[in-house]
Amino acid sequence: MAKELIKGNEAVIKGALLAGCDAFYGYPITPASEIAHAAAKYFPLAGKPFLQAESEIAAIQMCYGASGGGSRVMTASSGPGLSLKMEGISYSCGSELPIVIVDIMRGGPGLGNIAPEQSDYNQIVKGGGHGNYKVLVLAPNSAQEMCDLTMLAFHLADKYRNPVVVLTDGFTGQMMEPVEFPYPNPGDFKKHHWAAMATPETRDSIINSIYLDPYELQEHNEKLQKKYAEMEKNEVRFEEYMIADAEVVGISYGTVSRVMFTAVDVARNKGIKAGMLRPITLFPFPKDKLIELANFDRVKAFLVSEMSNGQMVDDVRLATHFKKPIYFFGTMGGVVPQVEQLAQEFEKIIKT
Repeated sequence: MAKELIKGNEAVIKGALLAGCDAFYGYPITPASEIAHAAAKYFPLAGKPFLQAESEIAAIQMCYGASGGGSRVMTASSGPGLSLKMEGISYSCGSELPIVIVDIMRGGPGLGNIAPEQSDYNQIVKGGGHGNYKVLVLAPNSAQEMCDLTMLAFHLADKYRNPVVVLTDGFTGQMMEPVEFPYPNPGDFKKHHWAAMATPETRDSIINSIYLDPYELQEHNEKLQKKYAEMEKNEVRFEEYMIADAEVVGISYGTVSRVMFTAVDVARNKGIKAGMLRPITLFPFPKDKLIELANFDRVKAFLVSEMSNGQMVDDVRLATHFKKPIYFFGTMGGVVPQVEQLAQEFEKIIKT
């Protein structure tokens, strides 16, 4: 392995190249711009195309066309850009095309600002476009995971023939940390047998998302729902910390999860039995683990913390079947929860 001090946004691109990505189509937007900058530098060096599209809409449709032709492709943006990509993401899900999409979240709504936030959760996890589709959503909280989960995203996109979103906030994208890059295994990069390439063997391959017959479209949707159920069965990922005897369990992802880890330690030093569950996949969500925790008598409550108005809270409520109280501490506009604030929330909850 090679080790490098690098920004999370740049680690995404190196991870993508190690995963066999063939092309990058995108449009720069802060705080995701370094992804496009790094792609413009490293993709040509690897003999692969980088293209700055004229818009976010064009970028996702370029990914659609290239993926349909059998290429491993990616794009990246932030919240306003993802809003523009939603139609193309829905088309890509309907056409079952593997595309990796990176969303580095910034403050909103509207133009908001360029500071970190986690307010794209509903847009990405619940599907901000039209139709009955789902995307796999991976949530890194470090520069190392920006590489590792991007590489995983390409694997999962190919495995399920579906777009995968790497969703994180501006802090994780912008901070520099040591990252260990693995050596690639060319044997992992298999050709897409279903793709519509200019060869006699793929002459009958048709990539589209239109089904004019209602019953045919229903059959296609049912097929997609079975695929999403397979994702929920096989691809749940999460991290536990101090859960074994926890009486109050914190739940957070991305940058806030790093704050929460330390807040658990501070609470423990005060004699409070706090623990933490970090979802690494936001879809599929770790529902089974949460209901398991909710069924323990020793677990008195859950504390959800996000840099948003609480967009993940409903998923925690549904996963725990409302069996235990769920508290929320959130910040918006680029403000990050502080360790002492979360430790105090643990203390308030345990005294309630």
